[in-house]
Amino acid sequence: MTIRANWSYPTSIRFGAGRIAEIADACVAAGITRPLLVTDKGLATMEITTRTLDLLEAAGLGRAIFAEVDPNPNEVNAEAGVRAYRDGGHDGVVAFGGGSGLDLGKVVAFLAGQSRPIWDFEDVGDWWTRADADAIAPIVAVPTTAGTGSEVGRASIITNSRTAEKKIIFHPRMLPAVVICDPELTVGMPKAITAGTGLDAFAHCVEAFCSPHYHPMSQGIALEGMRLVKDYLPRAYADGTDIEARAQMMSAAAMGATAFQKGLGAIHALSHPIGAIHHTHHGTTNAVCMPAVLQFNRPEIADRMAQAAAYLGIDGGFDGFCAYVDDLNASMGIPKTLTALGVRDPDIDRIVQGALADPSTGGNPVAMTEANTRALLLQLL
Repeated sequence: MTIRANWSYPTSIRFGAGRIAEIADACVAAGITRPLLVTDKGLATMEITTRTLDLLEAAGLGRAIFAEVDPNPNEVNAEAGVRAYRDGGHDGVVAFGGGSGLDLGKVVAFLAGQSRPIWDFEDVGDWWTRADADAIAPIVAVPTTAGTGSEVGRASIITNSRTAEKKIIFHPRMLPAVVICDPELTVGMPKAITAGTGLDAFAHCVEAFCSPHYHPMSQGIALEGMRLVKDYLPRAYADGTDIEARAQMMSAAAMGATAFQKGLGAIHALSHPIGAIHHTHHGTTNAVCMPAVLQFNRPEIADRMAQAAAYLGIDGGFDGFCAYVDDLNASMGIPKTLTALGVRDPDIDRIVQGALADPSTGGNPVAMTEANTRALLLQLL
């Protein structure tokens, strides 16, 4: 099935195979005439990136790239990106890649016109109002993975390199003006990244669906996002050239990020400090954490997840859903424990405190305390 559509929710999205050809027009629509393409080191020399630069150059928009982006982007990357942006006289950003490239690109566009340091804009209270909103540069986002959904988000996850803490930088105007979702750009993803990013999208949907906060629109989006992952992630994993499966997973990724306005929970609260300290892949860390967190939250979510299981065609209610998650992880080679993932000699106190300080804790159905969070982490190890 060929999927091609233009959407205006939650922003302007051009969806379909081959639509990277519209990158120059997307820049013009966003008001960008001198874009800086921001991506990660691994993508910098790949064909999908050089082809995108060719398209921009052919349209008279220049050929500028910043790729000093780490897998967990930090404030050092952000400062370097802002220098490249200002020195090049750019007027907008093409954020290109997976979560790291998208998050860093959005932050460069946000910070380029600000005078205050990045940590002044952490997602705490109304700190976002400290920004000069009129100085935020326009963003065109181009995801090359199907997981984080950062292309439709108003925030970026940036690691503080000195404290090894992941922080959320937020502003409503960080939402990209135009998004190009071209599933052909995801065809070259290795199986492990297909699995990890796809299960990241699944975790977003599951946690949003379980969150106790009231947001019926997000609830519906999260439920259908789970269905798309269930139906299409195994296909994308088995055959990376399955364009329909790749397209449906791009939808699921955007849906997960849209849905988690309702909240996240213990999965992300744990994976953020673990990833910041031990440099594990975010989506894969989420997948490792999910089975234990489902059981942790069982008293509050059993009935709700039984309803989800029925919609997804999974027998056995809550227990059937948990068994499905175990089987899905196993089918994609996801480690059963954090130790098997590579978390060695962890500082338990540091991770527990990081989890409790993470904004995601507020959306967990069961209140997270030092005692029960420590027990959960020890179980995962």
